[in-house]
Amino acid sequence: MTTTHTLETADFAIVYDVHGPLPTADGRPPLVMVGLPMDATGFTTLASYFPDRTVVTYDPRGLGRSTRKDGRVDNVPEVHAADLHALIDALGAGPVEMFASSGGAVVSLALVTAYPDDVTTLVAHEPPLISVVPDAAAAERARAGYRDAYEAKGFGAGMAGFIAMTSWQGEFTDDYFAQPPADPAMFGLPTEDDGSRDDPLLSDRSWAVSGYRPDIAALAAAPTRIVIAVGEESLNTFTGRAPVAAAELLGQQATVFPSHHGGFAGDEFGYPGQPEAFARKLREVLEGNTE
Repeated sequence: MTTTHTLETADFAIVYDVHGPLPTADGRPPLVMVGLPMDATGFTTLASYFPDRTVVTYDPRGLGRSTRKDGRVDNVPEVHAADLHALIDALGAGPVEMFASSGGAVVSLALVTAYPDDVTTLVAHEPPLISVVPDAAAAERARAGYRDAYEAKGFGAGMAGFIAMTSWQGEFTDDYFAQPPADPAMFGLPTEDDGSRDDPLLSDRSWAVSGYRPDIAALAAAPTRIVIAVGEESLNTFTGRAPVAAAELLGQQATVFPSHHGGFAGDEFGYPGQPEAFARKLREVLEGNTE
């Protein structure tokens, strides 16, 4: 049973889906799944592997079915964290358990920092935190590179640059920057420019997400059990190096999950991971086994 709801305030109208009953049938907290700029559709496959749990997915403000009324187009972790806090409050079933991926993982860390009583267990999967890697300045330059390609030539060029950045092995060295521009045709991406420049991933609209600096002291002091997760295929790429570094700052080792950055996905994006194995690992971690 899935029900769809809208939480509306003066700043936003957030659409969210509750898969299962509230109050929950098993007495456990709802499992909230968080992405950014991905919306609820990205968790369709993963949620299906938790038929015994009440799972909540949602579209962040300004994305998917949700709208924003604040006149802004940027994505700021603290703003999305406040929205998520409002959503948890609206559920009337907190504190919750949470699985958060990519930019959503950054938002979840901001949530625990500002509202430490909202979440009992957080699994933060591959937060792309530039600030925690040793080559932060070079990572910022690499990020600017794909943004510049997008601004100059559109989606295909920008996404090709993004793929080149996120698939690069190790730190961003002179060899990385000496490469020719990534060819979108090599990745099956469009070579024609459709003229749009509002993509939340490829523009600089989400730079506050990748530029977020986690408050390590606040996270360590929170009652939330925080598990930083990394995909086994990501370990030597930026999206793997960042969570490994973040986990070390929190005095832990990153917990390795199956597959890649989107390893929980099925066919939602054309780059499926290993969702069944991923869900099995997530269930183990939520039950307290992080080995």
